Amino acid sequence: MTEHQKWTAEQMPDQTGRLFVVTGATSGLGLATARALSHRGGHVVLAVRDEEKGRRVVAELRADQPGARLEVRRLDLADLASVRTFAAGLRADHGRLDVLVNNAGVMAPPRTLSAQGHELQFAAHHLGHFALTGLLLDLLAEGRDPRVVTVTSLNHRRGRIRFDDLAGERHYAPMAFYNQSKLANAVFGRQLHLRLTAAGSPVRSLLAHPGFSATDIVTGTPTALYRFLFGRLARPLGQHPDRGALPQLYAATRPGLASGEFIGPSGLGELRGAPVRVALAPAAADTETGRRLWELSERLTEVRYGLPDAG
Repeated sequence: MTEHQKWTAEQMPDQTGRLFVVTGATSGLGLATARALSHRGGHVVLAVRDEEKGRRVVAELRADQPGARLEVRRLDLADLASVRTFAAGLRADHGRLDVLVNNAGVMAPPRTLSAQGHELQFAAHHLGHFALTGLLLDLLAEGRDPRVVTVTSLNHRRGRIRFDDLAGERHYAPMAFYNQSKLANAVFGRQLHLRLTAAGSPVRSLLAHPGFSATDIVTGTPTALYRFLFGRLARPLGQHPDRGALPQLYAATRPGLASGEFIGPSGLGELRGAPVRVALAPAAADTETGRRLWELSERLTEVRYGLPDAG
């Protein structure tokens, strides 16, 4: 077994002096990520929809880690106005950002529209994170070993981007649109890598997926069928969130990782195991899909990156 296959959070380098933003940090993978980063000395901003819950989480973390550098800021990724407010507040208080972990998610809700009229999963997983990354890119460029880690899913390999029906007006299936949003995450992470590289930026874009983890995104889905299938039936097979978070922690902190790397579990079917390099679905690396999604995302979010076309 090679070194990276043995990797655990205990092997994470000291993160003292580094600033992290973790979206969706009050439960599941986000909470596990925030806990591990703060344990290694990182200053972690918990970007959360529910500030009261965020403050409770911080109190619990500090009870175990006295002196942990943690702060809570409100961020609703499904509302682009909230994304802009969050970015402006972070900019006002911090002169740089070292790592952005685009982690937050929702799974298979009934068809719901965001504040700007976009399908909820596409809005929260992709458009919100696309806008957030773009608005914080100059802070990241000032960071120490700066990285953007975008969390996708094994399901990106089943996804198809419905450019002619992004909001599901003609046909909506909860899991199909979840898969679409996770493919969009993968396309974004890949395109961001190519465009940052073309621009000569110091910021690296990496992707990660947790395999199958027993988190609230599975058991908390409002759709009864998916709560039963992914909660009661499949939950016992899932990894603990502390294990599921290892690929994104590895991507965020492992020295020497190249931009464009995709990290997932090492086990059978990439469902569980220690973090290793894994392969993107061909659809995620398709040039035309990437260009089309990027241009659409800039138009829908009104966030322009100013990066060269990836070609």
